[in-house]
Amino acid sequence: MNTVLANVYNHYLTSYAPKSTSQYDTHKRSELKGIYNSIVKQNKDAPWYLPVNNTEAQIFAVNIKENARSLHNTIASLSGLDKSKLLGGKTVYSTNEAAVSVSYLGDTDSEETAPAIELEIKQLASPQENRGLFLPNTKCRLPADSYSFDVSINDLSYEFQFSIREGETNRDVQDRLVRLINNAGIGLDASLEEMNGLSSIRFTTTATGLPANTDRLFTVTDNHANKALDIVQYFGMDTISRLPQNAEFLLNGELKTASSNNFTVAKTYDLRLNGISPEGETTTIGIKDDIQSLTDNIRTLIGGYNSFVKAASDFAQRQPRSGHLASEMGHLASLYNNELESMGLAVQHDSTISMDDSLVEAAASSEQAEESLDVLTKFAFSLIRKAAQVTLDPMEYVDKTMVAYKNPGRNFPNPYITSSYSGMFFNSYC
Repeated sequence: MNTVLANVYNHYLTSYAPKSTSQYDTHKRSELKGIYNSIVKQNKDAPWYLPVNNTEAQIFAVNIKENARSLHNTIASLSGLDKSKLLGGKTVYSTNEAAVSVSYLGDTDSEETAPAIELEIKQLASPQENRGLFLPNTKCRLPADSYSFDVSINDLSYEFQFSIREGETNRDVQDRLVRLINNAGIGLDASLEEMNGLSSIRFTTTATGLPANTDRLFTVTDNHANKALDIVQYFGMDTISRLPQNAEFLLNGELKTASSNNFTVAKTYDLRLNGISPEGETTTIGIKDDIQSLTDNIRTLIGGYNSFVKAASDFAQRQPRSGHLASEMGHLASLYNNELESMGLAVQHDSTISMDDSLVEAAASSEQAEESLDVLTKFAFSLIRKAAQVTLDPMEYVDKTMVAYKNPGRNFPNPYITSSYSGMFFNSYC
């Protein structure tokens, strides 16, 4: 049952909600205990509702819950959740984002030990790719029978078995092989490539870079097959169209290699290589000054807030209570309206916040910068509390029918109330 529920949730998560995860998605035992206690308290006081069981509500609930998580992580990325450091964290710059993008891993006191670096990207790390034969969508020439083949990857070997039925076309079998590989989750992505009415199976590794003592990341074989036209040969699944390779780059003039396009330097910079540098041109990576860093942090905070409000507003026509959530966010921002406007941040009629960069920079460099930072910190932590509330119970903003209030003074925690969010998926798919 848990597997079914996880698959259903993952479907909505990958289709309708943010897909990124971060270090802030992990929790200490004490934090998990606090969440549990919050659930118990909320269940104890919650009224009884009829189960919610429609696709639109499911999509909205997952979307708003995950956007609340994203808002929390955005604020946490501004220097953790320490009030004394929030918005004071350093930000970094790259002179060529098309070649290298960067994020900061250090703390607010380490800028003296983080000098600027120069990078010239010679080659990106790439995965291995196998591309099979292009075949017409005609009857498969392999006889109807059971077949198997082996995939060796990451020092492990996996055997895949399937059947070809009488009358199936090449495309039918290719589609099944693609699903078979993708559902296995072994570190391979399978897809179909089409050209001039022909189709080919393509396997690509999720990992990049050259492994030790070999020039490939995976192999496909069917050494145990006893047929003249074996499955691997027939579809060409063992044909390597691109070997894996390491990233190569000059770091401060010294040639370096990496198996991935994402790596860290000096425990300070988290680098992602995006493209080859123009010949002889280097990209400078460094830390912005305090005013620029503060301005960037404010921009990130406001961007996270606006993204959350817009995500709620997108459902306003289909889920009326989502408009209520957007209004709550606008009301929360309006509590700081005077202070926000004085630094170039204005709450709009749709509850989003506009940002005047010149006024924000002026406020960041003024003598009152510390007071402005204090207001923004209070606003940020108000958003964190609101995001925690939404994450705990996204069903609060879904239209539902109340059955009855609990008896005041004689109520108790009810686990079925906790399950209303997850249960609506389970009830639909069980």
